[in-house]
Amino acid sequence: MDIFEQWESNVRGYCRTFPTIFKSASNARQVDEEGRSYIDFFGGAGVLNFGHNNPHMKRALIDFIEADGPAHSLDMSTSVKRDFMKAFADTVLKPRNMKYKMQFTGPTGTNAVEAALKLARRVTGRTNVIAFSHGFHGMTLGSLACTANDYFRNAAGVPLEHVTRFPFGCDIDDLEARYADSSSGYAHPAAVLVEPIQAEGGVNLASAEWLKGLQEFCRKHGALLILDDIQAGCGRTGSYFSFDDMGLDPDIVCLAKGIGGFGTPLAMNLIKPEHDEHWQPGEHTGTFRGQGFSFVAGREALKYFENDDFLKDVKRKGKEMEARLNALAKSHKALGMEVRGRGMLYGLDVKNGDVAKAAVAHAFKNGLLIGACGTGGRVLKLIPPLTTPDEDLDEGLGILEAALTAVGREAA
Repeated sequence: MDIFEQWESNVRGYCRTFPTIFKSASNARQVDEEGRSYIDFFGGAGVLNFGHNNPHMKRALIDFIEADGPAHSLDMSTSVKRDFMKAFADTVLKPRNMKYKMQFTGPTGTNAVEAALKLARRVTGRTNVIAFSHGFHGMTLGSLACTANDYFRNAAGVPLEHVTRFPFGCDIDDLEARYADSSSGYAHPAAVLVEPIQAEGGVNLASAEWLKGLQEFCRKHGALLILDDIQAGCGRTGSYFSFDDMGLDPDIVCLAKGIGGFGTPLAMNLIKPEHDEHWQPGEHTGTFRGQGFSFVAGREALKYFENDDFLKDVKRKGKEMEARLNALAKSHKALGMEVRGRGMLYGLDVKNGDVAKAAVAHAFKNGLLIGACGTGGRVLKLIPPLTTPDEDLDEGLGILEAALTAVGREAA
């Protein structure tokens, strides 16, 4: 570990939680240089929906490389980009009657959010954006202004402005009253930016009723509704989008993480055509707007959604996770734990950041990678690959149960 300590920036974070050197990985497991195997309930923070080194994607990528496929092409047209776009339209958009343009942004979720904010301000001619408590939208300045976490915001070094924040799940009638009153001092917003499920914020779920209320608010006040589905999308909740079947018609949908399939970076905004017309060529650019590797692996990922079998299995595993977590919370009533989530994205709120930190460390020592999120890091977030075998899921949940039992005993 001396090389990392000597040469890598102090800003590194996750490696401090998982202090080992990983050498290989397959599906829901990683193996370190000492040969120790770890079950991965961290899953690249939502990137590895289809597991480490997915064999279908690995084969497709090897074939692509051996055929001298164009790995880098800026936003030029390539055959693999066409194949990805056609598959996404046929598999995801058309069945939902969603008529959107695809904008490939820089390769991370924060850049998708930045592009969405730019476009919303261009379309409306307004500056301010509504965001919500506990929201996480990225680390670059525009998206960071919409992110609520003080620890991240304090590193900006400049004022983070042009955002009005309300509580997640706030009263829509109260929101409406504030903006309907011409003497309230609230300027009409360019957009409302919201995560249907706040993953980093503590696995907080928005209700369909509340999200529809925000949509109606946007329509009434001429604002754009931007749904950030970067971590909770791409099948994570048992449907492709976390907002499926909620009766929503967002203006922009931000996607990243899981759409690259293999762990290769890819970010994309789905934009209503009438809004997309406001972009001029090259106004939002970037060197890595959808590299060939990501299109190849992302195309393979879309095959999982060509019928219902995969998502049915995600829901089945999700019910197992929910049942085990509820039983765990019930057996540790003294901690007052709360279970939140859907599909294969769950949070176990242990109400205390120190307890969560100790549980993460105990789990790591016993072969489970799991992270903490939410206020003070008090929520244990389970976001394993959707392809996790039943035996790994069962073993991982057992390690988590043992960790919390041990931590509870130590606290007593």
